[in-house]
Amino acid sequence: MYAQMVKSEAADDSAEAQAFQARIDAGDKIEPKDWMPAGYRKTLIRQIGQHAHSEIVGQLPEGNWVTRAPTLERKAILLAKVQDEAGHGLYLYCAAETLGVSRDELTEMLLDGRMKYSSIFNYPTLTWADMGAVGWLVDGAAIMNQVPLQRTSYGPYSRAMIRICKEESFHQRQGYDIMMKMAGGTEAQKKMAQDALNRFWYPSLMMFGPSDKDSVHSTQSMAWKIKMNTNDELRQKFVDQTVPQAEYLGLTVPDPDLTWNEEKGGYDFSEPDWSEFYDVLKGNGPCNTERLADRNKAWDDGKWVRDGLLAHAEKRAARKVAAE
Repeated sequence: MYAQMVKSEAADDSAEAQAFQARIDAGDKIEPKDWMPAGYRKTLIRQIGQHAHSEIVGQLPEGNWVTRAPTLERKAILLAKVQDEAGHGLYLYCAAETLGVSRDELTEMLLDGRMKYSSIFNYPTLTWADMGAVGWLVDGAAIMNQVPLQRTSYGPYSRAMIRICKEESFHQRQGYDIMMKMAGGTEAQKKMAQDALNRFWYPSLMMFGPSDKDSVHSTQSMAWKIKMNTNDELRQKFVDQTVPQAEYLGLTVPDPDLTWNEEKGGYDFSEPDWSEFYDVLKGNGPCNTERLADRNKAWDDGKWVRDGLLAHAEKRAARKVAAE
């Protein structure tokens, strides 16, 4: 989900690049001061930046429900989750900064459309059951993507993922718990849970990116171990894990062609509507305009804070120079 349409830069064939690839193949971690190909650096900035933006924008669909959570306990849990997502974004911006790009630069690229975030966050959260579907399906897909990234070749990214994965597992459990309560409640509540599953199922499958046959930029990223699995591998694993969970809830996955394939030991399932996926990435999803407007407003409203912090830092630096 964090490499949706991220274009890998081509590798060069210099002696340095070959030695670098040998380190990758041997399982070494690449650290910020190590030599790295320009293409490796650019691809990492794009992927980590998109990942960070997804965490930050991902607060918006859930923040929409903080004041409307049905109980005080649910409100506290949702607040903690939204706070976690903000922290994940900050970890990742810090990891990206080790590659020579500032947090402000990354934010400006998000705000003016030069950088994307995961397509899933351009869908609305219409009912409380959507908080369950987001936690169960969206965070479940995120974990499927993130656990392998703990083994990614770039050290700061790899280490950031360790804590993020621990917190995301909590997010998935709280979402599934909401779905269990809804599915085991009144007929109206179970219908609400089924509706949330119906609306979020295919957008969740799209989170892994286009089919491998159409994902033309994965080969180099996988050679560099920036990306650890193909899109289709992760999508298949997600479906195989999630379908039994839906059955346990007594809910129906909205795919009439879903069948167990004994030979491959997994489910056969319908492909998402990829035209919808590309349309959302182009900015035509249900909430694209709203999400970017919210992020631009937050950036503009926070200018006085940033200016104050910079002025304070400059005064401290000037005092330090004067004292020396």
